[in-house]
Amino acid sequence: MPCPVSAIFVPRGAEFKAVERGLRRSGSLDSVLLCATPLGPQPMQQFLKQWLQTERKCLSSSPSVLLVGLCGSLTSRLCVGDRILYQSCIDGRVSQSVPPLGCDVSLLKTLQECLNPSVIEVTGLMCDRMVHLAAQKATLAQRFNAEVVDMEGYAFLAALQATDIAVGMLRVVSDDAQHDVPDLAAAMTETGELNPLALASSMIRQPRRAMRLIQGSLTGLKQLEGAIAQLFSNS
Repeated sequence: MPCPVSAIFVPRGAEFKAVERGLRRSGSLDSVLLCATPLGPQPMQQFLKQWLQTERKCLSSSPSVLLVGLCGSLTSRLCVGDRILYQSCIDGRVSQSVPPLGCDVSLLKTLQECLNPSVIEVTGLMCDRMVHLAAQKATLAQRFNAEVVDMEGYAFLAALQATDIAVGMLRVVSDDAQHDVPDLAAAMTETGELNPLALASSMIRQPRRAMRLIQGSLTGLKQLEGAIAQLFSNS
C-alpha cells in the first residue's frame, strides 16, 4: 500500500539523519518534503507558525504529514527499539482534565497497515522537558494513563488541528521505563537546540546513565531508519 504522507517533520540532528537514510533506502528521498524541527513545545509552536505561513503552499490541498522521532517509555510493556504509532496525545504541562488530541484516524489505519506487525498503537504524553527518572515516569503513567512521553507531540497536533492537514505520529522508544537516564535540561536552549558543551557535561557527570541513553538512542535511531524505509518502500 502506498504511503500517503507528503511531508515528514523530525527533530534536527541524529533523528533527521536517520529519517533521511530511511527515505534514501526506499528511493523516496526526492518525493517527500523533509522538515527539520526544534525540540520542545514552544519552539515547535513557533516553528509551525512560520512553516504554515511560508511552506504550507508547497503541499497539495488536504495533505497528510508525519511527525517522527524518538520517545521514552512510561510502561514496562514497551522496550527500547519498539516502533510506536500515536492514537492521541495528552498535554502533560496542564491538569489531567484537558482532553487529548487525536491523530487522523484514516492516516493511522494506513500507517498501521504499512508497518504491521512491527508497530504498537499508544496514547502519548507531551512534557516540556526530557523525563529522565524512572520514578517520574511511573508517576506520569499513573496520572495521565499514557504509555510514552515526548516533547513535541501535543504542540504539533494543536498547531495543525484547525487546518486541513491530516496528522500522523510515528516514534521509536529510546529509553525504557525501568532505568534512569541523564538529566539533559541544562543542555536544552530556549530555541529548541541541544548545546554540545552542556550536553557533554551532563553525560560526563552520569556515565552509567549516559551509556544507557547512548545505547538506547542508537537502537532507536536504527529502528527509526528501518521504519521509514519500510513505510515508503511501496510509495
